[in-house]
Amino acid sequence: MPLRLPPPIIYLITKGATNAHTTSASEEFASVLELVSAAVAANVSLIQIREKHLTARVLQELTTESAKLTRASQTRLLVNDRADIAQAARADGVHLTTRSLAPAVVRSTFGPDFLIGVSTHTVEELREARDQKADLAVFGPIFATESKRSYGEPLGPAKLAEVVGDLSPFPIVAIGGLKLDNANNCFNAGAVGVAAIGLFQPGDLAETVNQLRHSFERRER
Repeated sequence: MPLRLPPPIIYLITKGATNAHTTSASEEFASVLELVSAAVAANVSLIQIREKHLTARVLQELTTESAKLTRASQTRLLVNDRADIAQAARADGVHLTTRSLAPAVVRSTFGPDFLIGVSTHTVEELREARDQKADLAVFGPIFATESKRSYGEPLGPAKLAEVVGDLSPFPIVAIGGLKLDNANNCFNAGAVGVAAIGLFQPGDLAETVNQLRHSFERRER
């Protein structure tokens, strides 16, 4: 499998501020590229282009330009849901939702070197992701967050520790309400990394990444 990212996996997800009228000349298009560039400079592990409302053409343009920024770096680039666009734009892989194609279908279509992440909310979904040859799963919400309210009450670090123990060594990344002052709870629970949108801001991205790495190094073993 192609996942060769040393822990902690710092997983930045773009904000989804683009829309169906966005073009490559739009300010919000440029803002995504600025964030990707800052993430590469900060040595972020993974970036997910999560711009669900773009037309397919503009999404491919955005992914192509983002891939140029990540290609010579240690940062890996995923595209939300659209494995076809990820491959065409020379990104590293795809991030699948619960409504996407099954990981096994993507794996058989795009091959062993195509990176596959999966969103999960239950231990059953985690097992399915592992058994269908995904490279990692994002699990949550761990803490309360408005964007994940539709998935129910936060699962909490204790549940995270339970599923990590159950599925070890399958890589599980925590998501949902992540902040600098609670990420250590996820690392202590055994998560290999953390994923977020709002936690990562271009101006202080390097410092945020450094603090997360320091928190991981100081985790309880």
